[in-house]
Amino acid sequence: MLGAGVVGTTSAWYLARAGHEVVVVDRQPLPGNETSFANGGQISVSHAEPWANPHVLPQVIRWLGKEDAPLLWRWRADSAQFAWGLRFLRECLPGRTRRNIAAIVALALYSRRCLKDLRNELGLEYDQRERGILHIYTQAQSFARAEVAAQTMRQFGLDRQSVSGERCVQIEPALAGSAHLLAGGDYTPSDESGDANKFTQALAVQARRLGVDFRLNTTVDRIVAEGDAISGIATTGPAGSALLKADAYVVALGSYSPLLLRPLGIDLPVIPAKGYSATVRLREDGGAPTVSLTDDEHRLVFSRLGDRLRIAGTAEFNGYNLELNAVRCAALMRRTQQLFPDLKAVGDPEFWCGLRPTTPSNVPVIGRTRYAELWLNTGHGTLGWTMSCGSAAALADLMGGRPATPDFPFAQC
Repeated sequence: MLGAGVVGTTSAWYLARAGHEVVVVDRQPLPGNETSFANGGQISVSHAEPWANPHVLPQVIRWLGKEDAPLLWRWRADSAQFAWGLRFLRECLPGRTRRNIAAIVALALYSRRCLKDLRNELGLEYDQRERGILHIYTQAQSFARAEVAAQTMRQFGLDRQSVSGERCVQIEPALAGSAHLLAGGDYTPSDESGDANKFTQALAVQARRLGVDFRLNTTVDRIVAEGDAISGIATTGPAGSALLKADAYVVALGSYSPLLLRPLGIDLPVIPAKGYSATVRLREDGGAPTVSLTDDEHRLVFSRLGDRLRIAGTAEFNGYNLELNAVRCAALMRRTQQLFPDLKAVGDPEFWCGLRPTTPSNVPVIGRTRYAELWLNTGHGTLGWTMSCGSAAALADLMGGRPATPDFPFAQC
């Protein structure tokens, strides 16, 4: 297993439970220490509408050149980014958008059920809350478009219901200070929230009890192929260089997956989309929401994690750059203050950014490659935490020669 984020760790657990001997390799010192470290914290099946949809192009044009835009595309001399952009435009067609929503909802609903079963089985604690997710809109036009998307998702089995601005405040009283801004919302009571980093580390403890060997502080240098077969994984760790051999290999390295696969002739349509987060420590009378919220117009989410509020989102397409942009960090807090004017924090926010592995369709790549021994579980974009358990359970079924449960376009790369 290459990668110990939330997707790699869940994959390792499900494979081990199915009877496989599993070794996990990751360059970080702890599981869940990179893209899974400080994400938005949502189990959000309701966030199934992909970025590529018929309404996004006018928004992207309006955002061009704005440093604090919810979606920031930095032009680069990068053929992979250019090719991804062309594929993204194709996925904006209405028929393709509907197909992608169907795939995302199917996998995300299955994953949420898997998470509930896993939590009950293992007694995992990760600041979870089962109070649903409320999407809010401050523009009537955005709310009207969202009602159409919600109707589509209901057709695929999701309980996403459109509600008035007044009802939004009833669901989440912390919005009272910004009630005058609200045009309406969508509420999905079955959605959840929780700390993905805590979940990943707690599950890693359980995985070790099943015999999973986590080899951390170890870099994956390359996948070694001989003809039509994979002969091993070249790594560099505390003990030096080594060639790890196995019967099967799973690439779950997020945004870094295509860099390893490209030398093998596998064109994985994944590029990094940098997302930002701020974690705010709250006073007891902090005036923060307890229902997880999504501000679609600003591409932000708000999740209560114990005595913390996690504000996360936006997308910056800037290659593998991991520098914090002060303008974008300030935009997170400015919008937070607009929506929650009574918020009371302790100390300064902790800012963070991570690279989401994003496909043009927002549909992840899960399945076997043209190499019989090589499998993929990557490209989950903003829904890695949401889809992790279902992706892992489906992968374990496929690798065990069993049909996977969700109706999903599993990959053949």
